[in-house]
Amino acid sequence: MDVSLVPADTTEDVRGRAAGVARQVAVLPVGSFEQHGPYLPLATDTLVACAVARRIAAAYPVHLLPPVTIGCSHEHAAWPGTVSISAVTLHAVVRDIAESLRRSGVDALVVVNGHGGNYVLGNVVQESSARGERMALFPAVEDWETARERAGVATSLLTDMHAGEIETSVLLHTHPEFVRPGYEAADVISDDRRHLLSLGMSAYTDSGVVGRPSLGSAEKGKEILASLTDSFGAYFSLLTSADIPVQGGERG
Repeated sequence: MDVSLVPADTTEDVRGRAAGVARQVAVLPVGSFEQHGPYLPLATDTLVACAVARRIAAAYPVHLLPPVTIGCSHEHAAWPGTVSISAVTLHAVVRDIAESLRRSGVDALVVVNGHGGNYVLGNVVQESSARGERMALFPAVEDWETARERAGVATSLLTDMHAGEIETSVLLHTHPEFVRPGYEAADVISDDRRHLLSLGMSAYTDSGVVGRPSLGSAEKGKEILASLTDSFGAYFSLLTSADIPVQGGERG
């Protein structure tokens, strides 16, 4: 399965655009390699993050980076095939990428996160912003909610936790060849997951699914991606503005 992204930019493209435009933005998809029930692939979160990032790059003048394909999936460790890195490692990878981009004149980074368990990405962005660096995490919960409503997704974000209506819909639209039969009858509702961090996913689902994949459709997936692409506009405007407020009251 090829989940790589090959940016069209050459070295000269990046150098020229960075010199000619005040603020350059790079987009980094971050996913995971973890179980997604018996019908979605281990690379689902990476595929979703890449689908969002590709559409952003088609609509906005950004530099598209290849994805980080393994994230923090420790809550899925009960299922074979799941591979994780530590939060410390993921934090360092994203920080190092941002620093390397700045050396090329690309001073803003948007992390497109496809896996809810990559909690540390929020810390990376907060710490970077506090230092006066330009970084954002996308999509926010509000962006997902807007996309859910626009696409007619019936399942709430609470219920649609893993391999549910949203992820199934996006893959039915972008990679239907990777969706196996069985999602039509795989619904699992488990809204009270207060001990998830202590017990992991296996305490709440036997199949690895939490949500209603039976409601997924390619048309919903198409509308979800269209909505997220529109929502990205506010992030792009913020990161490319001449003067951006940062934590602590400094501006840069």
